[in-house]
This record gives sequence, structure tokens and C-alpha cells, in this order.
Amino acid sequence: MRSDETKKGIERAGNRALIHACGVTRAQLEKPFIGIANSYTELIPGHVGMQPLAAAISKGIHAGGGVSFEFGIPGVCDGIVMGHSGMHYSLASRELIADMVESVVVAHKLDGVVLLTNCDKITPGMLMALARVNVPGIVVTAGPMLGGTHRMVRRALVRDGFEATGLRRKGDIDDEELAKMELTACPGPGACQGLYTANSMACLTETLGVSLPRCGTALAVGAEKVRIAYDSGERAVGLVREDVKPRDIMTLAAFENAVRMDMALGGSTNTALHIPAIAREAEVDCTLDTFDRLSQETPHLTNMRPGGETFMEDLDAAGGIPAAMKQLGELLSDCATVSGRTIREIQAEAEVFDDGIIRPRSNPYHEKGGIFVLHGGLAPDGAVIKQSAVKEEMLKFEGRARVFDGEEPAMAAILGGEIEKGDVIVVRYEGPRGGPGMREMLSPTSAIVGLGMDKDVALITDGRFSGGTKGVCVGHISPEAASGGPIGLIEEGDTIRIDVTERLIDLVVDDATLEERRKNWKPVEPKISTGWLARYAKLVGSAAGGAVLSAD
Repeated sequence: MRSDETKKGIERAGNRALIHACGVTRAQLEKPFIGIANSYTELIPGHVGMQPLAAAISKGIHAGGGVSFEFGIPGVCDGIVMGHSGMHYSLASRELIADMVESVVVAHKLDGVVLLTNCDKITPGMLMALARVNVPGIVVTAGPMLGGTHRMVRRALVRDGFEATGLRRKGDIDDEELAKMELTACPGPGACQGLYTANSMACLTETLGVSLPRCGTALAVGAEKVRIAYDSGERAVGLVREDVKPRDIMTLAAFENAVRMDMALGGSTNTALHIPAIAREAEVDCTLDTFDRLSQETPHLTNMRPGGETFMEDLDAAGGIPAAMKQLGELLSDCATVSGRTIREIQAEAEVFDDGIIRPRSNPYHEKGGIFVLHGGLAPDGAVIKQSAVKEEMLKFEGRARVFDGEEPAMAAILGGEIEKGDVIVVRYEGPRGGPGMREMLSPTSAIVGLGMDKDVALITDGRFSGGTKGVCVGHISPEAASGGPIGLIEEGDTIRIDVTERLIDLVVDDATLEERRKNWKPVEPKISTGWLARYAKLVGSAAGGAVLSAD
């Protein structure tokens, strides 16, 4: 066992003394040491309910014949840090999380690991670490939040929280109603109720094969999640004994399955950052081009919020990810999973309890997948849009550029009534390097929706969007402004053309004019020049490659 390096031989007497000081018995030295990377925190709704799950995992590990060792991993709540300087740390924290898991698992020579996670950057960071260290492991995502209720209407974070800002500004609701919506939008523990980034990644983790079946959708408040946690702990020991490593599961075919599921569900555009980053750690070539190709081949089968009305609890009741796998049929490859069952076996056992929630391929919501990759003069290396959250009449849009070098001035202009019908709001210098940290733009996009302008304007950025964003919102524009990308050359009043159907985004300015602007271009000074984000800005790569750090 890997852990023998810390506990075998006379030269390890001192090591064993310290292990015994943690309460480990002599007999337990002969058993596999399994870490539990627990991202419990009181700061994040998706993580506040994790302690019972950690206890269940520990019980499962001991029942399986292993010894559990819990260690902590921090996290950032994207919703709470949204719209202010705290969001600079969100995407960047993904790299810290991966490094922390690697540090503990490798330094302590753990035989296996269970990753207890849930929210936006924590799950991708955990998966990056799992692929990197290639130690037998399994992921437990803590589950979605239940929908709220107010005035007999189902409530959820984005529509009844962030979009309520625009409703209040318009005068459609008063302060009292706003407060009631705030109190009911998020009724308890779990990842926010729609197919936003956290739940998208949980579903893709299950499809990738590194979580047990139904883990991606089982609710945070349910006993089923506790049972899955227990089974995951027990199975982790089995993976060690069978010597099944993450890269045995995380193959190119498995990553393509995950991307296909993403297209079928209409997941968050942030998956186009995270899946390539995880694949890179697994030494698998799954890129933005993979998303582009598979989105054209995979139908969109669910109508989840933010684009539709279905909540995660509905997806779970309809049969969860196994049911979605069944509907995708032979589009998915037959890959191994940590459960010991293959994708075909899971499909065969699955039931679809409501084919209105998870439609068959013969009756999709859209013929093509939920995420489109756009290219063109404005995004030579690509950009992404959640096409499943765009109204049909907005799939082609041409408008006047309104240019803002950052999120805050754009938000002020939106709430100040400065944006008009036909405008294309350009928010730049918010990319991985220019941000730094590639902030999400849920606040401005939600304000646009709340103000009733989502059918009148578009927003493009070299930053990114929350999974809760809807409308003509194009993110991840690459190269970013801070790296000299064309988005940095846009001037107020320029014409921008977006054709989602044709997957095009262009700046309608002649080449000679652009070349003259390029000669005079000077980058905006970094917003943050101290602390670790200054180091991050120097090392981070393009969004088109997953915004990963270079080793240089």
C-alpha cells in the first residue's frame, strides 16, 4: 500500500508514533488509509450540510475495512462574492483547491481518497487533483437545494434573488416584497436549484464515472444522499484493493460522455473551462473544440432553469443522470465507472419516470446541444454561449457597442438607465489575466432580465457567466483584452454581429481601422497587483484552454 511508506519498517518508528497520536491502533496500521477531503464550511449553503455526509463516508470506509482521515478544504461561494472584488478569487481558488488536495494526499501517502464537494470551483478543483495524483478515489457531491415557495410560487436563487434587483429598480416590487423573496429563494442547504455551475458539475462528475449513480442529483436534505455517501466510503476501499485508479476511469471517451451530457442537459458555460482543465490533468485531449463538435451532434433534452422551469429536484425525481444516460442511448460510450458497473449497465438498469422532464432524442427541446462555441473576428480562439437559454428571436443580433473596462461601470450604466434597445454591452479586461480571475457577470445579466431588457440587448465579455445567466450573453471571448485580443480594440458605437445559429461573433470594422487601433493599443493596468492574485495573473492561460496555470 502507498501508506506503507509512512508506517512500515524500523526507520518509521517516529512516523508511527505520530500516527498513533491521532488515535490509530496497531491493528489499523494494516488497513488502507483513506482520506476524506471535506470542503465543509459555514460560508456556503451548498456545504453547510456536509458534516453528516462526512460521518457517513467515514462509516463506509471503516465498514469496507479501511481507516478514514478527514482533512479540510476551503471554498468560495460564487453567489455571495458576486458583483464585487471578492469574485476575483473564485475561479483562481480552483487551482488552490487542486494543489491542497494534491499536497495532503501525496505528502501523507494516502492509499485512497473520497472528495466531499459541491459548489462551483470546489468540485472542478477536486477533480483536477484526483486526475493529477491518480490515487484511487471517488467523489461525493453534496446535492442540490430544494426549491423555495412564496405566494404559492416556486422560488430559486437567480430569478428570485439576483433578478429581483431589476424588478425593484423598475418599481415592480417594493422593499418588503424584495425581502420576502430573499428569505424564500434559498430555503436551506444545497447547491442552488437550477442547472447552474455547481449542479452542472455534479451531473458531469457522475457521467464521467467518478461518482456513484444518482449522486449528481440526490438532494442535499435527503437520506438518499447519506446512503450514497456511506456507499461511496465503502467503495473507496474497494477501489484501493482492486487498484482502480482515476485515469482508468477518466478516459477520452468518458470525458466525451460528460460533454455530451452537458449538451443534453444544457449545463453552465463554466463547464467549458472546467472539463478541459480536468482533462489536462488526466493527460487527455478534451478541448473547447470537443465542445464545439459534440454540441452539433447531441440534442438538448431537458428544460432546466435558468432557461426553463424545471428544478434539480424534478430532474432527480424523473430518474436523475442514469435516466438521462438512458435517453442518450448509444451516443454515450460504454465506459467503466467507480461503481464497478459500466455505462451500458447503468443505462440498462435506469428508468425514465417522466419523459417530459428528460425527453427522448426523438423529441428534444433543441436539435443541438445547450452550449455553442462561437468564432469570428471578435473571438479568433473561441467564445461560449448557453444557446439553450436564448430566446429564438434573439439567436441573431446586431447592435451598437457600449464599451466598459470592467464590470462595475457596466452595472452602473445598466441600473442608471443608460443602456438602450439594440445595444451590445461590452465588458472587457475581466478575463483570467485581466481580471484577474475571470469574474462572473451574473449581476449585470440578472439586472438586464429584471429590467425586462433581455430581448433588447446583448452582453459580451472576456470574463464569464454564472450558470444562472440567460439571454444573448457571450463569454470567454479569447484572446482576452489584456492579452491583446480584438475585444480590446472595440470602440464605443462600433457594430457587433452575433449569429448563434451559425456560431459567429464579429466586430463589423474594416481591417485597416483595426490595424491602426492595434498600433495605438495599450493594456489597462491590472486591477490587482498585490497578493497571490498578482502571481496568478502572470501564470494563468487563456479561457480557451481552461484558464489553467502554466508550470513556467
